[in-house]
Amino acid sequence: MKGKLNKMSRGARITAMLAVACGLSFATALHAQTIEQGLLQLEWGDPPPAAAGQARLSPRFNASLLKDDGSRIPLDPAQARLAAGDLYVLANRRVAVAFAPPGRVMSSAPAIQAIVPADRVTQSAPVHAANARVMAAAPINGVTRWVTLMCKFSDAADEQKDLAFFQSQYGEGVGQLGHYWREVSYNKINLAGSTAHGWYTLPSPRSTYVTKVDGKDKADLNKLFADCASAAPDTVDLNAPVGINMMFNGDLDGFAWGGQSCATVRGARLCKRVTWNPPWSFRNLAPLAHEMGHGYGLPHSDNSDGDSDTYDNPWDVMSDSWNNAVGDATYGTRPKHINIFQRHRLSWVDAARQRVVPLGDLATRDIALDYAHLTGSANAQMLVLSLSPQADPYATVVYTLEARKREGTYEGNLAGNAVIIHKVERSGTAYSIDADVPAANRSNNEGSMFKVGERWVTPEASHLVTIKAQTATGFVLTVGPPRVMSSPLPALVRPAAVSAPSSSIAVPATSATNTASAPPRRATPSRCGTRRDGKAASCALRER
Repeated sequence: MKGKLNKMSRGARITAMLAVACGLSFATALHAQTIEQGLLQLEWGDPPPAAAGQARLSPRFNASLLKDDGSRIPLDPAQARLAAGDLYVLANRRVAVAFAPPGRVMSSAPAIQAIVPADRVTQSAPVHAANARVMAAAPINGVTRWVTLMCKFSDAADEQKDLAFFQSQYGEGVGQLGHYWREVSYNKINLAGSTAHGWYTLPSPRSTYVTKVDGKDKADLNKLFADCASAAPDTVDLNAPVGINMMFNGDLDGFAWGGQSCATVRGARLCKRVTWNPPWSFRNLAPLAHEMGHGYGLPHSDNSDGDSDTYDNPWDVMSDSWNNAVGDATYGTRPKHINIFQRHRLSWVDAARQRVVPLGDLATRDIALDYAHLTGSANAQMLVLSLSPQADPYATVVYTLEARKREGTYEGNLAGNAVIIHKVERSGTAYSIDADVPAANRSNNEGSMFKVGERWVTPEASHLVTIKAQTATGFVLTVGPPRVMSSPLPALVRPAAVSAPSSSIAVPATSATNTASAPPRRATPSRCGTRRDGKAASCALRER
């Protein structure tokens, strides 16, 4: 019997796990797997922009399962992403993790077979990993109060900003965090009641919290959280806020961090959404908002150039915080908005503002797509091209389309006014589509902006999108299946001589770089892309 269970399908394994997570009898599942329950904690580490002539550091990512007894099981990030379907919506959630039986894999760490939420089961049918994202979705709504704790290392006296500065960051004025999160969430959340406190002196010097591991600095995030939170007097309420923004008066390990953490504080277990910010981070609202996004559970976005740099999509503050950003004399670089799928992830896009075109839909229709920043939109703001004919449009790869406009407090330095397309893979990462061949290093180029007269065919040849017209509130798109032709449309390559330049520009931490000047429209009559037979790379074709 055990051998049969070991060979059971992934969906059956997850069904077994759900039974265990819900307290149901499934003894055979326990014999086939080791199942652990606890709080899933994710932590993202983000470096500052690179200095001139230097490469930017790669991001760091930690995943762990915090058990009820306080012990922690580190999780291999790559395995965890595959096992969860969309790992990120499970951040800060109670989950059940199935590990392979002992002896089945030759590894120092147990192999992860599946991760599912243990606190919410919304489907009675067998659950498959492909739709774990939808099943696990947990909205972030209402008052999301944060508290700032300013903490000094015992061997450093610097206080780069005063209490008034940190308190004002939560304000409702233009360019402040309270105003920003209201706008980006369509007023779904607010930061009412958020406060700042400190400076408090930590019990130890920096060297206690930041040590060398394999020749690299490594910050002990749990100890920093425990000691910084414990340094605050009892008069500071740490239980009511949803999150704690910690500001440190010195560098950590070269990164700012965001995610979740638990520690024993004031004799009790304290679990919160948390950010860890060195001075270069808290001097600028863009990286601070980025880390708070991680606190809310948002992952990085990326672009489609295929490299390992996740910070090259300036259409989302959860990717490129620094380029195409608006500067602020008081709060440094302002944050841009997040992309429409990130908004959808947190349940901020109303159902009436979403349109889904499933695989196999043979109808051709015009769809009005309003700018994503409009709070009072009357039309769709999120168009989903699904590669699934199932009721769950997110069961596999999807393409999300949104309209963006270069205007306003946070979006005023975007690369241009256009329809932006993201490919969302099963892992939950959104990649901005670049129709240029090769793709630019940073997606603030013409290839990433789809404008009137241009059309795009999905690489799978499942959907054809034409940008038909621009309106006062967005764009009109014609969407339908690709036309059948007697011969395939040849791929067209833009000459290298007129390729839009792409470069990585180092940005000082105290100012924003305006890379928003729209590149000149190229003279070539079309942009390279997918042939209608789907055999070439993705493309937009421009017809005027």
